[in-house]
Amino acid sequence: FLRHARSRNYVSESEVCKLESVPLDFGDYHPLKPITVTESKTKKMSRKGSTSSTSSSSSSSMMDPLSSVLDGTDPLSLFAAAADPVTTTATMDSTRKKRDKDDSSAVGNDFEPWSSKRGEILARYTTTEKLSINLYMGSEKGKATTTGSAVSEKVRTRLEELDDLEEGSQKELLNLTQQDYMNRIEELNQSLKDAWSSDQKVKALKIVIQCSKLLSDTTVIQFYPSKFVLITDILDTFGKLVYERILSMCVDNRVSLPDNFSPESVNDTAKETCLNWFFKIASIRELIPRFYVEAAILKCNKFLSKTGISECLPRLTSMIRGIGDPLVAVYARAYLCRVGMEVAPQLKESLNKNFFDFLLTFKQIHGDTVQNQLVVQCVEIPLYLTLYSPAIDWILQCIAYRAPEVLLTEMMERCKKLGNNALLLNSVMSAFRAEFIAARSMDFIGMIKECDESGFPKHLLFRSLGLNLALADPPENDRLQILNEAWKVITKLKNPQDYINCAEVWVEYTCRHFTKREVNTVLADVIKHMTPDRAFEDAYPQLQSIIQKVITYIYDFSLLFSVEKFLPFLDMFQKESVRVEVCKYIMESFIKHQQESTKDPVILNALLHICKTMHDSVNALTLEDEKRMLAALINGFIKMVSFGRDFEQQLSFYVEARSMFCNLEPVLVQLIHSVNQLAMETRKVMKGNHSRKTAAFVRACVAFCFITIPSLSSIFTRLNLYLHSGQVALANQCLSQADAFFKAAVSLVPEVPKMISVDGKMRPSDAFLLEFLCNFFSTLLVVPDHPEQGVLFLVRGLLNVIQDYTWEDNSDDKVRIYTNVLHLLSAMTQEAYIYHVDKVDSNDTLYGGDSKFLAEINKLCETVIAQILDHLKTLGKEETLKRQSQLALYFFNTILAHGDLRNNKLNQLSVNLWNLAQKHGFADTKTMVKTLEYIKRRSKQPEMSHFTDLALRLPLQSRT
Repeated sequence: FLRHARSRNYVSESEVCKLESVPLDFGDYHPLKPITVTESKTKKMSRKGSTSSTSSSSSSSMMDPLSSVLDGTDPLSLFAAAADPVTTTATMDSTRKKRDKDDSSAVGNDFEPWSSKRGEILARYTTTEKLSINLYMGSEKGKATTTGSAVSEKVRTRLEELDDLEEGSQKELLNLTQQDYMNRIEELNQSLKDAWSSDQKVKALKIVIQCSKLLSDTTVIQFYPSKFVLITDILDTFGKLVYERILSMCVDNRVSLPDNFSPESVNDTAKETCLNWFFKIASIRELIPRFYVEAAILKCNKFLSKTGISECLPRLTSMIRGIGDPLVAVYARAYLCRVGMEVAPQLKESLNKNFFDFLLTFKQIHGDTVQNQLVVQCVEIPLYLTLYSPAIDWILQCIAYRAPEVLLTEMMERCKKLGNNALLLNSVMSAFRAEFIAARSMDFIGMIKECDESGFPKHLLFRSLGLNLALADPPENDRLQILNEAWKVITKLKNPQDYINCAEVWVEYTCRHFTKREVNTVLADVIKHMTPDRAFEDAYPQLQSIIQKVITYIYDFSLLFSVEKFLPFLDMFQKESVRVEVCKYIMESFIKHQQESTKDPVILNALLHICKTMHDSVNALTLEDEKRMLAALINGFIKMVSFGRDFEQQLSFYVEARSMFCNLEPVLVQLIHSVNQLAMETRKVMKGNHSRKTAAFVRACVAFCFITIPSLSSIFTRLNLYLHSGQVALANQCLSQADAFFKAAVSLVPEVPKMISVDGKMRPSDAFLLEFLCNFFSTLLVVPDHPEQGVLFLVRGLLNVIQDYTWEDNSDDKVRIYTNVLHLLSAMTQEAYIYHVDKVDSNDTLYGGDSKFLAEINKLCETVIAQILDHLKTLGKEETLKRQSQLALYFFNTILAHGDLRNNKLNQLSVNLWNLAQKHGFADTKTMVKTLEYIKRRSKQPEMSHFTDLALRLPLQSRT
């Protein structure tokens, strides 16, 4: 084969294979211009006829061409729905949902909804005391009523059922834990839905009344805010069910009411049902359940009159005046505000009146009745006052939403006039716009100073102020004074938890407006307060938050590490898991913000320490994902370190990093790549002409890689790194070192297992080995022979390893490798190789086409061809004929590309392979046709006329 290898002129072949450049006139076309979409609408005229009218319209807008133009409805479904009542009902339901959504969005997205506060309240207000609950027990009265009973009898029965509730048809459950209590409430919610779905409307109403009564119970007072959240969920469900029920009664001829319907468009049946609900609720004897249930269905007033809601809101506001307990009353006001914002956000006057009513009764909070109740329950005043916060915060949020500054200022002044107003002040700062608070920061600090310390703690007020100042900037001239006033109070706090909760907020203000000097002072103060008695162990979340805020504002790491107390602050993170999380956050920030490489010793020492902390956390139980994440962060740091032209210092850094991060394999891989890159940069600087010093340095780089690679566990990682490092050594004229890498790669091939893990799954390794060997062959073309070794000693060694390797029985990869070896051997016979390594003489130069050299190649070639033909013979069984066909064609293409087919024997071998590929009908006809066409095209080229005879000898056989 090789005696008759085709002589190649790579330069001329490259010119022939180049794509022809054709001038292209783009005209109006540009790939970034919006596409023009033609939309066709076809309307079916009749079921019997085939006539259709079609209209087309073109649009060049940037809309998604696949999106529907019919408000999200599939056009085909829309046509079908015209005759389908089920689809019509579904469409009405979707329209109703859309209308409900539109109603709820009457307030903008900048309004924080109640649902976002719900989880926080449930998590914050908990209790370990035992709770009790009254459960409604269903009555059996009226169950025997027959279908033919009079309507008056049915009404009488329902009234008796309502009375029965008042008479005590309920069961009291005592000594419930908080979780049991919540489970019971959830059961009541489900019972309400079940009763409603089974058309037991009176039972549903009873459940709601029963739940509402629970809101008058303050026996476990610290749980009251959470109880309010749970109960009002049930009330919301009830209100929604009633509204949807009445709305469904308004459907006329399958057409639902429009979004902004008027009471005139509501039919009499729906109005009567709506009035019936209000009359039932009006008959509830107790104030609290009557108020809550009516508020729950407040939206239903839309069915009765245009002014129904605006008339009901003031009346309901006045009803709350009859509730004696100030805590119960303020939550009732909060619920009314909540419902009011949902159904009539424009009626702010009633909400304002609600709040001003609260201010009039504010002094009740500090009255004797409340004090006596707190003594009985052993609850301190500061804790009791915090129970009001969710309700007052919500009321103020509703009032302050898009309110003019005049109103906010008036409310602020009214709060200022009240005594013991710390609770209100805190809620004002929580609910009002941050810009409003920030602009009046000094006024608020003055009010905080005047507050009574025995009631609502001042540090909570400063915390609320700090939260606002983190969102909006105060006047520039006041900033330092604000910090001084706040920190005077914060630094005097004795309780570490109170201190850190405040300091966490004000650190952001300090970082935002001041220099590293002030930040350093604040961090020093935090260390001073949190170090005694290891108080920091109970404050890791707040300390983490402080670190995040500092790094958010000081992301210049040379400046950050010049903050004297930053590293001592990190030392407070003694718990390993928390410490590692903090280190990860620091490294993520460094990788994100560091734009240029660094050699700053302060940064390097600090980050090496941080990376070492992450590395040392790795143990046998560490998950692979966690290892990958840590390795990625450390690699990001390594890539950002550069000592410029001081290559020796750079190599010293890599050596130190290798000793520090030896347990993370991806880091070692990165270090090997970095050192190889360093060697190539040295070559670039010297323009390939190494001095004695740089040659020694490059050899040191090569030695680093040669020592490090064996410590890796992944065999294919080792193989690829041996190959890559050998190429780098060759490029730097380190020939003996390159031979050592290639020999190591050859000796490692037998160790390749049959199966390897890829992304957590076991896969056969044959495909990976084939890919590696093809790359290896490409490199071996330019590797010169060692003067003390035989001809092509590396190629021979690799062929021996391939021969001895145990391949899968159903695999043809061995033959594919041998075919690729023929490509290599063919290239080696050329007078000038297709590529070279600069300043390295390859075998074409060393041997100069010597006949002995070519004879050695020929021997190798004959051996390889014999192996291929033997394998093709073994595939003569029926079950392997398809593989035989594919391999025969593959070998044929190799001869076609690399052989000189003017030789008769080679020509005959190619014809035999062609016939073998088609012999049993497994050849792909299209492929065979295209191959033959290619041969005919080649025959028209200069010196390729012999391909004409070859084409005549290659018949095409049909599959039959």
